[in-house]
Amino acid sequence: MTSQLIPVAPFDFVIFGGTGDLSERKLLPALYYRQSQFSEPTRIIGASRAKLSDADFRDFARKAILEHVKEADIDEAELDTFLKRLSYVPVDAVSGDGFARLKKTLGSNGDAIRAFYLAVAPSLFGEISHKLRENELITPNSRIVVEKPIGRDLASARALNDQIGADFGEHQIFRIDHYLGKETVQNLMALRFANMLYEPLWNSAHIDHVQITVGETVGLEDRVTYYDKAGALRDMVQNHMLQLLCLVAMEAPSSMDANAVRDEKLKVLHSLKRINGAEAPKSTVRGQYRAGASSGGAVKGYLEELGNPGSTTETFVAIKAEIANWRWAGVPFYLRTGKRLAARVSEIVIEFKTIPHSIFGENAGRIQANQLVIRLQPDEGVKQWIMIKDPGPGGMRLRHIALDMSFADTFHDRNPDAYERLIMDVIRGNQTLFMRRDEVEAAWKWIDPIFNAWSDSNQEVQGYTAGTWGPSASIALIERDGRTWHES
Repeated sequence: MTSQLIPVAPFDFVIFGGTGDLSERKLLPALYYRQSQFSEPTRIIGASRAKLSDADFRDFARKAILEHVKEADIDEAELDTFLKRLSYVPVDAVSGDGFARLKKTLGSNGDAIRAFYLAVAPSLFGEISHKLRENELITPNSRIVVEKPIGRDLASARALNDQIGADFGEHQIFRIDHYLGKETVQNLMALRFANMLYEPLWNSAHIDHVQITVGETVGLEDRVTYYDKAGALRDMVQNHMLQLLCLVAMEAPSSMDANAVRDEKLKVLHSLKRINGAEAPKSTVRGQYRAGASSGGAVKGYLEELGNPGSTTETFVAIKAEIANWRWAGVPFYLRTGKRLAARVSEIVIEFKTIPHSIFGENAGRIQANQLVIRLQPDEGVKQWIMIKDPGPGGMRLRHIALDMSFADTFHDRNPDAYERLIMDVIRGNQTLFMRRDEVEAAWKWIDPIFNAWSDSNQEVQGYTAGTWGPSASIALIERDGRTWHES
């Protein structure tokens, strides 16, 4: 089966931070993969403080693609065509040097699509946005793309949104969360709203609980400065995990219109029960990894990697969240995420209630609850766990087995990276998979009280050995409710 590629209108794609890590690992490879959808004349312009020539930037891009694109997907003729689209402008976001040259490079065509991708520190978002306006670079067909984090609390998120919103309309602002570009995440929408099978059961009458796990085996890597200021709650829960929760819990939108979808997600965020004061120790766990073993062998603890023995930044969070509405009343949503865990995995587990009465007798074996497991990474796919009869004579013996739909086995095309889909949506002006301002702020309204409760109560950051599934308290969090974490 071959995916249908729909061309997009010609555009100029300006990458601020064009020589940075995100540009190298994700943006340039994604653009290379999607160039079959480009119309002429499409241009890609790198912009950063480094004093490079066009040729230097093309060399940088060539190395990035050779390193981060599969060898089988590299065609020299296609690569040369792609590199010819590239140019470079030295720009200093603070002083404003280079914006006049960028304006000259872009030209005066006010109808052209312009996408300004801010692959830079959030502290520069407002500066760049203002400089674009001051230099008259913002046209009706311009879009600005900003990466997380959007603030570090509600107040800073509002301030950042105000800064960008003073220069761009909300319809021009694309707040990117790459998790929403993953094929499996989008398939969650298809499973729910394109099939009659699940939606009648998608409520508190039939679902016992929901688990969302995002586990990483890596430690700090090259994110030391950022991560110690952020921690797992800001880095993962406020954006990625709450977005996944919203897609699981939202009502059916009236259409796939961007605002119709985001309106329903916003209702979920507003319905989340606040966790504060005395609730935080019962409903949340904070952890920090200690020395242990990973797939690559022995690893240091967080404090040793950081070089700061006094840090209390959490590298693991587990939360029992509840949604106060008719559909989900009484159904807990268990969230957990962390670094240096036992496996790299992102998945959503919908566990249905057990049958009210077994007709099969004790010799048939234990009847386990049905589960729908949606795997985001690795090995993307969907499993429906059901009970069946174990084949063979000797009476009724029941087994818990999975109906397994692996994306790799079912769809033989290459599985596109999330950035490929999201960049093309930016060019098309489709904001469905991007966060609206009120979504971002509603998420912070739920996250801030947790931070405040941790601070007010001095809630302990519990140690866990690298290579495990986190602190023992996270196991207690779910097991005191008579449930257990799903292990693939």
